[in-house]
Amino acid sequence: MSVVTTKEMSPEGAVEALRWAADVASDPSLLEQKPERPTPAQWRSVALPVFREHMDRLLTSKHPEPGLDAIQSVGCLDAWLPEVAAMVGFGDNEWRHKDVWKHTKQVVKQSVPRIEVRWGALLHDIGKPKTRRIDDQGTVTFHGHSEVGAAMFRKRVADRLGFDGALRERIHFLILHHLRAAQYDEEWTDAAVRRFYKQMGDGLRDLLDLSRADITTKRPEKRRRGVRQISLLAKRIRDLQEEDNKVAPLPKGLGTEIMKAFGVPPSKRLGDLMRQLTAAAEAGEVEPQKPAKYYIKYLSAHRKEYRLDD
Repeated sequence: MSVVTTKEMSPEGAVEALRWAADVASDPSLLEQKPERPTPAQWRSVALPVFREHMDRLLTSKHPEPGLDAIQSVGCLDAWLPEVAAMVGFGDNEWRHKDVWKHTKQVVKQSVPRIEVRWGALLHDIGKPKTRRIDDQGTVTFHGHSEVGAAMFRKRVADRLGFDGALRERIHFLILHHLRAAQYDEEWTDAAVRRFYKQMGDGLRDLLDLSRADITTKRPEKRRRGVRQISLLAKRIRDLQEEDNKVAPLPKGLGTEIMKAFGVPPSKRLGDLMRQLTAAAEAGEVEPQKPAKYYIKYLSAHRKEYRLDD
């Protein structure tokens, strides 16, 4: 029976390795100064706030990719993030599918250095090892990996890493929805785009940023097409939001009051009349958002202009 020594239980070596990996993310030339690999017991003895401090710094640094290589090489992922460690070497060569760990590092590198987006990038594909299926033709699929990964995060990862509050919810949101923006098609109706951005709520910006970073294909045309689709979706959302945020120049129910006052039936004629009156309000000829009687009085004074005597 082996005896664990005090040195093997001390977190100092693991903390040194953590600090080194985070430093590598700022200065990749430090990669060659690799410290001794800590034991599993040393990794388990590291305090959570210390782990998060260095890991957060690593993820938001300028060169997170070599930093992640460093953190993996000293056994940290095995101890703290086995869900991420499971992606190392997964899917490569045997089934001719890109290595999920290589893809993940690239997504982290390409993502904006906001802490919620970088953690979302690191964890977005943790559901893939559990959902990989290969059909008779050798086609690899990961159906449902977003949902599985989000459940894994909520049940295991979030508490282990001390995520709580808004940060916890945002990372879960990004894992769960990271494929949604990439499904956009220009044939989506305005109603479909509105449903999408309203469902995404205040997480929309982070989601779009992660979606852009998630495009890691080596084929330039495919990459350009993917980035273009995300940009088109973002523009349509902005345009629709601007339209939705406009204050209607005329009060609700004015059409009904016009029908009563002038005997205009529900018809194209009424629609044309409302559009003409809306244009007058936008041009400053009449004041916007006044009571209905204000516009009835105005129309009565401009009957000929609005063809109310035809």
